[in-house]
Amino acid sequence: MQVVKIGFVKLGNIGASRIVDLLLDERADREDIDARVLGTGAKMTPENAEDTARLMEWDPDVVLIISPNAALPGPKRAREMVKEKGKPCIVISDGPAKKAVDKLKEGGFGYIIIPGDPMIGARREFLDPVEMSLFNADVLSVLSITGVVRLMQEEIDAVIEAIKKGEEVKLPQIIATAEKAVERAKFSNPYAKAKAIAAYNMVERVADMDAKGCFVMKNPEEYVPMVAAAHELLREAANFAFEAREMEKQADSLARAPHSRTGEIMKKAKLMEKPSA
Repeated sequence: MQVVKIGFVKLGNIGASRIVDLLLDERADREDIDARVLGTGAKMTPENAEDTARLMEWDPDVVLIISPNAALPGPKRAREMVKEKGKPCIVISDGPAKKAVDKLKEGGFGYIIIPGDPMIGARREFLDPVEMSLFNADVLSVLSITGVVRLMQEEIDAVIEAIKKGEEVKLPQIIATAEKAVERAKFSNPYAKAKAIAAYNMVERVADMDAKGCFVMKNPEEYVPMVAAAHELLREAANFAFEAREMEKQADSLARAPHSRTGEIMKKAKLMEKPSA
């Protein structure tokens, strides 16, 4: 069996950064892939990006670069280094990366842009490590339940499968709107689906509020309440998302998609049934 080597470069942080490499091997028993992660912590400068060279020495078959705002110089430098080695590259980023879409297409890069992965309220008067951690936990809950996690899983697995078969690799080029994301979650209850769409739209609004509080407002009397309100809205979005998931659980119709040992995505909906290909 061919083992596909997958490299992950994490520059800075978005909600998806925390789990994107784990989505492909949730039980740590998959035999067809090997993964390595290069992380630079919270910083994402071009100097940080230069460490991508260390990952490329491992000679991965495909590289994913995860960062806020892929249009910035650091993420741009990282993907240029991958391209120089002739490796397929997928960019995973947040809403501000939409302004880089044309350049990404021209460069032959894949991308999954997630407008519902919001900027954090990074004002010193408000943001401490606990608040930061809770924010990311809530973001991850919304991304998981509303279908973004499933979308990333399916799109990355499709690339892995093409590499395994020696086929032409078609990289995803997706802006994960609420509708596109929630469709991947396979809700059977239309009310649960509606709640999930609402939750995703709420986190998009969180991004707008935090951007305003961090970059537009200058008076602490204005920006501190704004970023605090954004985080409160995110908490409610996570509650909405969990309500949607509970509705599916109550009907025993929660869609699950585990990997087999050989990498196939399996399916099931009822709790006590076995997953099947």
